[in-house]
Amino acid sequence: MKQPMKKKKQKARWRLDHASLVGAPLALGVVVVAQLLGGGRLKSLVQPEAAVVVFGGTVAALLISYPWATLRAAGLAMAGAFATAPLSRSRLVTQFTDFALRVKRNGVLVLEPEVASIADPFMARALSLMIDGFPAQEVKHSLEVDSRTREDADEESAQVFEAAAGYAPTLGILGAVLGLIHVMENLTSPAKLGPGIAVAFVATIYGVGVANLVFLPLATKLRTVARAAFMTREIIIEGVGAIQRNMNPRRVEEHLAAYVVARKRVHEAAA
Repeated sequence: MKQPMKKKKQKARWRLDHASLVGAPLALGVVVVAQLLGGGRLKSLVQPEAAVVVFGGTVAALLISYPWATLRAAGLAMAGAFATAPLSRSRLVTQFTDFALRVKRNGVLVLEPEVASIADPFMARALSLMIDGFPAQEVKHSLEVDSRTREDADEESAQVFEAAAGYAPTLGILGAVLGLIHVMENLTSPAKLGPGIAVAFVATIYGVGVANLVFLPLATKLRTVARAAFMTREIIIEGVGAIQRNMNPRRVEEHLAAYVVARKRVHEAAA
């Protein structure tokens, strides 16, 4: 007898978030255009001393506040926010409806070959627990704990950027004070007054600008991505539970479709 061919594991599809990619340079462009419209020079915004205080100080403060593993996870989360690979909710509904139909006909072991081909680790784990014959309540509890753990990790990454948004403006004020001290020390040298004042004001621009145009938007972006991932995991948990309860495939589709329909209604109401 020929051995059944194993399905190849699907590769995750990465999709660039074009809105974020446009917004990032646009945020910088706002400051540059405002400087040029006021008759200023771009060179005036380039102050290495101010950059060291604001950016270097923010990094140092984050290193003190969080362990390296948390900062690394936040960096990876930031990269994922701009190039996400979300599972389609509509496709999940269709997929679990098909799973329910196949399980009803041939038993839960018919899904075993599917596990190796699924790229999403949470869904693969959910199917594995179901196939291994664990009780429905245990499977649901285990998946909910896993989901909450992932949710906490996503929230921690967002908090890292919120903390950075708190440090940066304060460090901008520190840079401004240092610049003014430099000015006061050189009152008898008019040629040195200009650079000192420039450092003072540019440090404030760096701190407030990076906090409101970079760090806070990133924190919001991470929370948006985390909410979408959480809802996807909820569909997976409900889908596995419905199959374990031997729910009719048509009923499974109606039950899971509520997550998609509710989201569409919210967007339609907003429009």
